Order: sequence, then structure tokens, then C-alpha cells
Amino acid sequence: MKPRALVLTGFGINCDYETGFALSMPGVEMEVEKCHANDLVAEPDRLDHAHLFVIPGGFSYGDHLGSGRVLGNRLKTRVGEALSRFLADGKLVLGICNGFQVLVKMGLLPGGGPGRLDNWTQRATLFRNDSGRFEDRWVHLKVCEGHNSVFLQGIERLYLPVRHGEGKLVFGEGVYEELEANGQDVLRYSDPDGNPTCRYPDCPNGSEHSLAGLSDATGRVFGLMPHPEAFLFRTNHPRWTREELPEEGQGVAIFRNAAEYVRRELLGVGAAA
Repeated sequence: MKPRALVLTGFGINCDYETGFALSMPGVEMEVEKCHANDLVAEPDRLDHAHLFVIPGGFSYGDHLGSGRVLGNRLKTRVGEALSRFLADGKLVLGICNGFQVLVKMGLLPGGGPGRLDNWTQRATLFRNDSGRFEDRWVHLKVCEGHNSVFLQGIERLYLPVRHGEGKLVFGEGVYEELEANGQDVLRYSDPDGNPTCRYPDCPNGSEHSLAGLSDATGRVFGLMPHPEAFLFRTNHPRWTREELPEEGQGVAIFRNAAEYVRRELLGVGAAA
């Protein structure tokens, strides 16, 4: 049996094709089902057949009421019980850019985990960039030491693009300290030398503690603002004509880690050849 991923589509999600392609690449090799949000609301049990649930980037519901707010509320109220079972079974959730905003607005991050649905409380938010404008640029990222994320195992640094207008991560009182103690502060914006920084434009949005991504307490729910599906091949890199780069883009490792976790922990088989 292959690992199976359910990739959400519809209502302004616009990175589902790239994300699905990343999940089906050699070395990742997941079976991908693209599922419109309306279909998932009508049949939440479709999650039961997947091992990974992905909310890709885009502009769901036109970012009305704040990025990720409408889709997050809809998923929590209409799919929350099925998603809670999904998490309790040890499965994985990935939210990229708008998907990260959705996970935060529905309360699955930064707390979340496989607990009861009524424990999903919003304790952080993603606010307008300090620059006051949409940021479309490549950023350096440092994976935090001691992190708990399944998705970032064996990765130390990344170079990926961001494309967002509301990426400033801010926390309620005492929340960041709790996340740091649990290893949930997993990914930071950094300078080209790998030093975490809040300085613009290395940190494109002014995010507190220079954070670009979070996991839940289990390490199986991961949200990040940068787009790993946008760097799958060296030709995706802005300097591919000027630098010697590996054929594989740095974003692939995140998807491979997810697939390998599913094979090892959920299916009881080895990694893909």
C-alpha cells in the first residue's frame, strides 16, 4: 500500500497542482487525491482513507475577514470531528501559506494535536506584513535545534519563496514560551549565513521571534508560510543559470519526510527505494 495524501482544492486555493506533483515525485511517491472543500464538507469521512491532509497555498475565500478565517471556520465546524479522529490515528497535517493561516485561525496550531475538537483554541494569529504590502521574495530559513517536527527531520536550512500579505505571526501572552519549551517553534527566517533575524527583508513580514513555521505538540501538524512546493527542481531557483545546484530543489525533503513517516509509522514498511 502506498501512502495516501488528500490535497484540498477550491475557493481560491491555487497551489494544489504543484503540491500534488511534489507528493507524487520519485522518492516521495504518495497517491494523491485532490478534494474540493465542498466535497470534504459533504463527506468528511474521505479523510479516513488518507494518511496526510494538505491545505495548500492560495487566497481561500478571497482572504475575506482575514486570511484563512472563513475556510478555517468552515473546516472546524463541518469537518472537525473527522479531522480530530484523523489526528488521533497518528496521521499528518500540512498547511502551506494560506493553509498555515487556516490551521492557525481554526486553532489547530499552535496548540492542537489529537485532543478533543473543543480544545482547538486560537492562541496566535497571522497579521498584515509590517511592510504594509504583499511580499513575493525568496527567503533563507533556519530549522530550529530541538524541534519536534516530523516534516523537518534531517533538515538544517532551507531557501524557499514567500508570497503573502498577512504573514506576521503574533502570539497571545505566554504562548511562545510554551511552544519553545515543547520544540514547536520549528522554523525561523534567517540571514544568508543562517542566523535567525527579524530584520527586513530577511524576515519579510515582521513575525515575532522571526518564526516562519510551527508544529503542534505531537510534531505531526506543521504549518509554514514559505512554499516548499515552489522549489522542486534547480530550475525553480532564481539563480539556476548562475550557480551549480543539485537537480532536486530543497522543498522536496519536506514532502519526502512526510511520506517516509507514513511508511514507517503507519504502514510499517521501509522508505521508498
